[in-house]
Amino acid sequence: MNSGDTAFMLIATAMVMIMTPGLALFYGGMVRSKNVLSTLLQSFICLAVVTIIWVLYGYSLAFGTDVGGLIGGLDFLLLRGVGAETMEGGTIPHLVFCAFQLMFAVITPALITGAFAERIKFSAFLLFTILWTTLVYLPICHWVWGQGWISSHGGLDFAGGTVIHINSGAAALVAALLIGKRKGWGKESLHPHNLPMTLLGAGILWFGWFGFNAGSALAADGIAATAFMTTQVAAGCGALAWLMAEWFYQGRPTILGAASGAIAGLVAITPAAGYVSPASAILIGLAGGMLCYFAVLVKNKLGYDDALDVVGIHGVGGLWGALATGLFASLAVNPGGADGLFFGNAKLLLIQAVDAGATIVYSLIMSFIILKGLDLLIGLRVDSDDEVQGLDLSQHSEIGYTL
Repeated sequence: MNSGDTAFMLIATAMVMIMTPGLALFYGGMVRSKNVLSTLLQSFICLAVVTIIWVLYGYSLAFGTDVGGLIGGLDFLLLRGVGAETMEGGTIPHLVFCAFQLMFAVITPALITGAFAERIKFSAFLLFTILWTTLVYLPICHWVWGQGWISSHGGLDFAGGTVIHINSGAAALVAALLIGKRKGWGKESLHPHNLPMTLLGAGILWFGWFGFNAGSALAADGIAATAFMTTQVAAGCGALAWLMAEWFYQGRPTILGAASGAIAGLVAITPAAGYVSPASAILIGLAGGMLCYFAVLVKNKLGYDDALDVVGIHGVGGLWGALATGLFASLAVNPGGADGLFFGNAKLLLIQAVDAGATIVYSLIMSFIILKGLDLLIGLRVDSDDEVQGLDLSQHSEIGYTL
């Protein structure tokens, strides 16, 4: 055991935890004031629900002994055998690794909430979170990080581009299509009610992302330093790219654009953070900001109401990041990774494309089954009057502001 690595990972774990309340603020500011509390709660409550799942069986299914490359075994039910001892080949307590991975599991279903903001029943959301985490997140997490089929054939995902962002983006697309458009979408003003709140949330996410990416090195070493720097570079480039794109195409730069672009850059660098150089991170961040901006514009033309742009930012940004890893990864940066296309290994790009495609297909199908089943069982959407009144009052008997 290494006390420096352990201290670093405890701090990184806490930083990733604070990302979920940060996401709540980021999303909360973008909805109308009558739905601010319901939006905040949907992210915040994931900290409770997913933690219980993780302790009972989630960690075991994600990181237990591999079963056919598809799922983990039951070795760690109720965290049996997960304690202060180090994992094989590691320098931190097993329990610290478990806690770090828990925070990833927490934020992933919270990301999806942006797709159905302002119109889902809270009861349906809770059941969806339980089922989706169990049936979608845990298997894909095992595929990539738990010695499943993706990791066994050489796929790279340093901190969650596939597990978290592509996965949640695909589920968000299904949710937006199945639940339908918000009442008044395309006819009424549905503008954000509190952009300072959104910017605060973006700042917290940016801060926490250093734990997210650098912490995925699992040690306070040079790989963590690389991931820290590439994270900063890509976030800045993403913010600038989005801002410049909207300034050119829409005539004005906006604070929402800068915040969204920063998140797009962070999403794009996540799978590549510990495998690429800061110079490569510039290109990944710039392309990520622009691609996600245009993906959000296309949403309106295609006519689906992804309220807070989960598909455009996390789905598209995550897909670009996974492919960019196949382009820019370098053994000179991380001997534990692989060379990408630009360093003479075209095979890695193909592997990354296959892994991303498999994740998209699995998440789309399973998310559809879960959401369709819940719709038939209890209904997904609040009724029209409750939606007009706002979910804060109709679902929670609270109001966000008394001014």
